[in-house]
Amino acid sequence: MATLIAPEHTSAVEDAEKLQKACKGWGTDEKAIISVLGHRNAVQRKQIRLAYEDLYQEDLIKRLESELSGDFEKAVYRWILDPADRDAVLANVAIKKLSPDHHVIVEISCTRSPEELLAVRRAYQARYKHSLEEDVAAHTKGDTRKLLVALVSAFRYDGEEINTRVANSEAKILHEAVKDKEFNHEEIIRILSTRSKMQLMATFNRYRDDHGTTITKNLEGDSGDEFLKTLRPTIRCLNDPKKYFEKVLRNSIRRVGTDEDALTRVIVTRAEKDLKDVKELYYKRNSVPLDQAVAKDTTGDYKALLLTLLGKED
Repeated sequence: MATLIAPEHTSAVEDAEKLQKACKGWGTDEKAIISVLGHRNAVQRKQIRLAYEDLYQEDLIKRLESELSGDFEKAVYRWILDPADRDAVLANVAIKKLSPDHHVIVEISCTRSPEELLAVRRAYQARYKHSLEEDVAAHTKGDTRKLLVALVSAFRYDGEEINTRVANSEAKILHEAVKDKEFNHEEIIRILSTRSKMQLMATFNRYRDDHGTTITKNLEGDSGDEFLKTLRPTIRCLNDPKKYFEKVLRNSIRRVGTDEDALTRVIVTRAEKDLKDVKELYYKRNSVPLDQAVAKDTTGDYKALLLTLLGKED
């Protein structure tokens, strides 16, 4: 369930006019920007961008970038992009970091539907004139490269059908590899990058039933092992994405100094998807409403936008 509150019928032209007015003259009317963009879904936001360009012969995204700054500017920029284009930008930023954020690549590859991931790969090529696979391969090495390239290249079956026999045999394969600490076993990479999510859930459940513990618990090992640090979120994202997103939010807020990148990324990418469920999980786990935790850790227009996307009424 989404947290975004967006009216069904809106006028893209009126919205574009309000945004132009908010950016005109001395000072920017950030509240007006939030009241429009914070209550529009992806289709409506795209219509506003087109209407704005049509009316003012100017790119709305570039205009907002020049008017806004800091975490607020970054959040508005992430929010206004088409979802596939946004994921392409997030992936590129993650890859190009001095020490790449592999978990962001994992998140995009493993929590989006096959069609969504395909759209991200198309958007990435259009924007960067390289393929996503090519850039991931160029900025990673060894077994981590094998796993990440396989994940971003996947086009999984997306239906409900599962094969119990396969689940049983692959749970055994995973257990043998984990028991022998062969975490980089090629069979682990094959299973995680080719099987449907429903099939993998059946395999992980079988693993838990047979061994009395989850596979991720068995992967607790050397915290400095780069491959393990990529493997754990892969399994979490495939098995229970909402639980994974709750953990990312919790870590982003609980650390000394908020991790605004992670906080913005999860709220912006899930507000139209399942953020309501993630909020419920957060409350169960932390006994504090997510809105309250976010309000305490953020300030100003950035805080106002995040709370709007979390479903706070104006």
